[in-house]
Amino acid sequence: MSKVLCPAILVAAPASGQGKTTVACALARLHARQGRRVRVFKCGPDFLDPYWLTLASGASVHQLDLWMTGEADCAQRLHDAAQEADLIIVEGVMGLFDGEPSAADLAQRFGLRVLAVIDASAMAGTFGALAWGLQHYREGLRFAGVLANRVASPGHAEMLQAGLRDPAQWQGALMRSEAFTLPERHLGLVMANELGDAVQRLDAAADALAGTKLGQMTAEDLQAWAVTFEAPESPEGDFPVGALQGQIIAVARDAAFCFLYAANLDCLQALGARLVYFSPLADTALPACDALWLPGGYP
Repeated sequence: MSKVLCPAILVAAPASGQGKTTVACALARLHARQGRRVRVFKCGPDFLDPYWLTLASGASVHQLDLWMTGEADCAQRLHDAAQEADLIIVEGVMGLFDGEPSAADLAQRFGLRVLAVIDASAMAGTFGALAWGLQHYREGLRFAGVLANRVASPGHAEMLQAGLRDPAQWQGALMRSEAFTLPERHLGLVMANELGDAVQRLDAAADALAGTKLGQMTAEDLQAWAVTFEAPESPEGDFPVGALQGQIIAVARDAAFCFLYAANLDCLQALGARLVYFSPLADTALPACDALWLPGGYP
C-alpha cells in the first residue's frame, strides 16, 4: 500500500462564526508566500469558503467529508495532496463535534492534529475552559493548540493565555481588525471575486498571523504535524479513463451561476471532457457543445 508523509492540520472551532475560514486562509496565504506548496480542503457542502481558500493557497480546493464524499475518497484525496504538498490544511465545518460524522471524526480517522480557533471577543477565563473542553472531550484526538480570535488588546490576550491550564497550547492571538475581516451575508461569506480588495484582506490576515506563535513555524516545526497518508485499497467512484474523450461540456459560470465544486470540474476533465465556460447573463448564444451544465446560483 502506498504511503506518504506530509504535515497536516485541521482548523476547527467550538461553533460556526468563530473565524475558521479567516485563520485557514491566513495560514495558507502565509506559507504560500514563503514558497511552500499548500493544499487546502473544506469539510461539508460549502462552495463559498473554497473561493477564499483557493485565492489564499493558489491551488484548487476540494471537499473532504466522511459523509459527503466517503472515507475512501477522502483517503485518496489526502494521499494525492500529500505527494505534492508541503502543508495540508483542512477547514472544519460548524463546531468540532457537530454533525454525524463530525470534523472530529475526520481528524481522528486520518490522524490530523486539531487547531482550535475561538472567538474570544467577549470572554476572559472561560476561554481556557473552552480550550480544555475541546482538547479533552474525546479521548485520542490529537491537539495542536488554540488560537484566540478577535482579541481586543495585548492585555486581553494576556488574560486569555493566563486562563489556559496547559500554557504550551497557546498559539497566539489575532486582534480584532476590519483590515482582514471576511464579509458575510445571509448565506455565508461574500464571494472573493465580489471584492476588489480580497487579496489585500488575505495578505493582512497573513501578516497578522505572522506575529503569533502559529505564524512563526518553520519547515522543521511543521514536521510536528506530519501525518502518514495511505492510499485506499479500493478507491470508490473510479471511471474508465477517457470515458468522455472528445466531448465538449458547456458550463454556465457567472454571478448567477456559481455553485460549482472544483472536484467535479476536475473529474470531468480527467475523464477526457473539454470544458468551455459561458455566461447566461452576458452571452447571447451557447458555445458549441455536446452537453450543457447549469449549476446552482447565488442571490
